[in-house]
Amino acid sequence: MKIEQFKDEPLAHYSYAIVSEGKMALIDPSRNPKQYYKFAEEHNAKIVAVFETHPHADFVSGHLQIHRETGATIYVSEKVGVNYPHEPFDEGQSLKIGKISIRPLHTPGHSPDSLTFVAEEDGEIALFTGDTLFIGNVGRPDLREKAGNMKAKRVELAKAMYNTIQTKFNDLPDEALVYPAHGAGSLCGKNMSDSPSSTLRDERMGNWAFKEQTEEEFVEEILKDQPFIPSYFKFNVDINRDGAGNVQQEKYRVPLKIAVNEVEAGITVVDVRDENDYKEGHLPDSINIMSRTEGDKYETWLGAIVEPNEPFYLAVNSVEDIDELLERTAKIGYEKQMKGVITLSNEVFRKSDEFDLENFKSNKNNYTIVDIRNESELAEGKIFEDAIGIPLNELRDRADELPKGKPFVVHCAGGYRSAAGSSILENKFNDQKVFDLSEAIQDFK
Repeated sequence: MKIEQFKDEPLAHYSYAIVSEGKMALIDPSRNPKQYYKFAEEHNAKIVAVFETHPHADFVSGHLQIHRETGATIYVSEKVGVNYPHEPFDEGQSLKIGKISIRPLHTPGHSPDSLTFVAEEDGEIALFTGDTLFIGNVGRPDLREKAGNMKAKRVELAKAMYNTIQTKFNDLPDEALVYPAHGAGSLCGKNMSDSPSSTLRDERMGNWAFKEQTEEEFVEEILKDQPFIPSYFKFNVDINRDGAGNVQQEKYRVPLKIAVNEVEAGITVVDVRDENDYKEGHLPDSINIMSRTEGDKYETWLGAIVEPNEPFYLAVNSVEDIDELLERTAKIGYEKQMKGVITLSNEVFRKSDEFDLENFKSNKNNYTIVDIRNESELAEGKIFEDAIGIPLNELRDRADELPKGKPFVVHCAGGYRSAAGSSILENKFNDQKVFDLSEAIQDFK
């Protein structure tokens, strides 16, 4: 059994291809199927199946496009209630991909409809666990209270996860390989390892969820300190239940405008340039969500700050960046709400306020300090005692809570998020100075 793992770094998403006797199946594929087609060509394999462990919340899957372009059958639990051509595939069923036998286990906990796929060939067993079992942890149970056709409260799903971990993997050998849909950095769980795979033996020994404990103890642990839920998560569950459109067609429908001086008043501009370029000149109503490298969590913060279906322009540094930015935006299904991709003219005039760091260090009481770290980070303690804590994903809605009078200084943990936070406050408080502490936050830790 040949297994190939593909990683989408910004979303910490793993997808898989398995190949046997010239036939290939995909598991939890990303939006753009090109990488899988290339792999199939290189291995002279025909894509015959796409397996979905559940309707994902943090990215848009390309399963429907792959079905239309290759004829591959989509296999998904009947519990998902999907609206595209598929074969229901649930516990008790099995099929063959070449010599590989694949059977699903119903493993609820992250979602009510989650499956784990057990693949076996010549005694080798691999588990594709989706968002149920991660390396070092398990999937969060609080994403399906308002999403999908099967809604479930977090305590109910936490108890289901306890039962899943207690019972569903018991008949599988220690040597079984574990391949999750996410790793460290994903918001689909907490405290995940950055290891791309594991074995059941290692998880049984090292993963807290397998330790002997009561249901009550398990539920308390899994529910505490979960990351925030970005606005786009429910939106993506719904897209994945319906099936997304062709990514190439969708992203190139977005209009392009070059050397723009202005856009319609009141339309948000997502400016992905480096913060220094942004501060030198940007359009009104801009939010600086930087996308310089894969290390910038552009997708996550776009979907956390900009609401699903909210129209926006995307301001890029160069036409050379357009393809990559359209690709990254389409990963979360936001390409349809884009009014255009724009480059800016040299005449764009709005500048950010210049920050006097030394003055701030000597006179912190003269500023209103805004801490935009997440709730879990804020719970660990403030960096500045008098700072007002409002997480970045809530800042647009809660900016009115901030006192007026003093200049604002916005900070996060490392400097990336504060660029977005300070730009949000610039839009809200036109007659008040707003400063971005940026990477200088390191001076105060």
